[in-house]
Amino acid sequence: METQQLRLHPEEPRIAWLCAADPRLGALIARLGELTISLERDPFESLVRSIISQQISVKAAASIRERVRALAGEFTPEALSRLEDEALRGAGLSASKAAYVRDLSAKVLLREVDFTAFPDMSNEDVITSLTSVKGVGRWTAEMFLIFALGREDVVSCGDAGLQRAALWLYELEPRKDRKYLQHLLHRWSPYGTIASLYLWESINRGLVDSGLGLDEYGQADEQ
Repeated sequence: METQQLRLHPEEPRIAWLCAADPRLGALIARLGELTISLERDPFESLVRSIISQQISVKAAASIRERVRALAGEFTPEALSRLEDEALRGAGLSASKAAYVRDLSAKVLLREVDFTAFPDMSNEDVITSLTSVKGVGRWTAEMFLIFALGREDVVSCGDAGLQRAALWLYELEPRKDRKYLQHLLHRWSPYGTIASLYLWESINRGLVDSGLGLDEYGQADEQ
């Protein structure tokens, strides 16, 4: 899949604004520094990849994607709609995922899901359109907004990792409902996506699972 790179520099105006609006997030950004994020350029393939990847390992998903690509020749709604369910299942898709891919292909071909209209649509309208497809839930639609459309103000409150990172960064009291982001995201608009990317990175680099708070982690590195 063709990708482009999003580079986030702590000195750039958007991030400087975030750091001023939320000094705690600013401390995390200063700690993590510059980020480079890959954005997906083919919206249809992005959604197919998301469907294939649901509830399986990264390695298994990659293997299935390559088998589907070999069968179809390319990831387009026309090519995938020509494949029989038996062929999709033979490539490793479950019966339900084969149905999801077929439903997505049909809706795109019928323009019920129109990627060309998305740039002029609000986040919520894009989510409504995408979740009309079988197997595409709100979380998948929000990831599409971030990594396919490059929308700047998306915070997925249904993302367990983001909730966990917020609990750690702000040293919050545990809640039974685990709703931490809901009380924080107003600080980050209109750059909620950037906040999300740094929170995810804090997990990727092991900070959240270190057993140390952000300040303690920094002190440990200095010793």
